[in-house]
Amino acid sequence: MTYLRVMLTALAVTYLLTPLVKKTARELGAVDEPGRRRIHLRRIPNLGGLAIFGGFMVAVIPGLPLTAEVRGIMLGATFILALGLVDDIVGLSPRLKLLGQIAAALIPVLGGVTVDFITNPLFGGVIQLGIFSIPLTVLWIVGIINTLNLIDGLDGLAAGITSIAAATLFFVSLQQVEPVSAVMMAALAGSTLAFLRFNFHPAEIFLGDGGAMLAGYLLAAISIIGALKSAAAVTVFVPLLALGIPIFDTAYAIFRRFYNSRPISKADHGHLHHRLLALGWSQRSIALLVYAVSSLLGVLAVLVNSLNFHNGLIIMLIVVSTLTYGCWKLGIFSVDLPGEGSKLAGKKRKQQEIKK
Repeated sequence: MTYLRVMLTALAVTYLLTPLVKKTARELGAVDEPGRRRIHLRRIPNLGGLAIFGGFMVAVIPGLPLTAEVRGIMLGATFILALGLVDDIVGLSPRLKLLGQIAAALIPVLGGVTVDFITNPLFGGVIQLGIFSIPLTVLWIVGIINTLNLIDGLDGLAAGITSIAAATLFFVSLQQVEPVSAVMMAALAGSTLAFLRFNFHPAEIFLGDGGAMLAGYLLAAISIIGALKSAAAVTVFVPLLALGIPIFDTAYAIFRRFYNSRPISKADHGHLHHRLLALGWSQRSIALLVYAVSSLLGVLAVLVNSLNFHNGLIIMLIVVSTLTYGCWKLGIFSVDLPGEGSKLAGKKRKQQEIKK
C-alpha cells in the first residue's frame, strides 16, 4: 500500500500543478516557438519539469528516510532541474549545459550513489571498479540524461517512455528487495503519468530541457541504487531493456553521424520519430507505437532479471537484432530524410495538424 500511496500522491500533485506551471510559463515567456526543426505549429509552454519535480518530491520526502544517498539524488535532481529551467528560459551553450550535467551527476556520487562493481559473467564473482566507479557513474547518468533529452521530439514521447521505464524499474526493485528505489520509481511513474495528460498530442505543455533532463537524471540515478545494485550478471541488461528505445535511438544516431562523416553533436532528422513522421504517421500513432514497444521491452526486462546470464544474453541479442533490423528498414542509418516522398508526407502532416 505504501507504493500505491506514493504513486497516487505524485500523480495527484503533478496533475494539480501542471495547469499552474503552464500559466506561469506563458507569463515568463518560457515557450517553444515553431521553427524549422520544430514539429509543433504553435507556441507551447515548456516548463513542465517543474510539475513533475513537485509531484515527485511531495510524494517521496515523507515516505523515505533522508539517507546520504536519498539526499544526494534529491539535491542532484534540484540542480539538474534548475539547469534545465535556465536553458529553457534564457538558453545555454551546449558546452555549459554538459558541464552542468556532469556537476549534477557528481552530487549523488558525493552522497554514495555509485556503480561500485560489475559482475564477471565468465568466471563468476564481481570486479570492483575502485577509482573507475566515479567516472563510470557520471558517464551513466549524463548518458541517460541526454538520451531522454534527444528522444523528446514529439508530443508525449519522453514523458510516456519515462513512465513506462519507471514502472518497469519499480517492479525490478521489488524483485531485488530495494524499497528505496521502489518508492522513488513509483513516484516518478505517477508524476510523469499525470503530466502525460497535458503532454499527449495535441500537447498543452512540454517537458522542456528541464523536464527531459530531470526524467533522465532520476531514471539513471535511482537505477544505481536499484536495478544496478544486484550482483547478478544479468543485471546489466535490465536498464538497457527498460530504457531500450531512447538508448538504441541515441546509439543509432551516433553510428549514423559517424558513418556519414558528420559531427556526432550535429542534429539531424534521422531519429525514429522523424522517420515515422516522414512515412505519414501521426504523432498519436507514433507515441502509441513507442509506448507498446517500450512496454514489451519493460516486460522482457522484468523477465530477464530472473534469468541466468546466458539466457538473458540470448534475449538481449534477439532484441538488439530485431530493433536494428526494424530501424534499418526505416532508413534510420541515413543522415537526412529521403527526398520528395518525405517532404510531401511532412507537408501533408502539417496540413492535418493545422486543421486540428
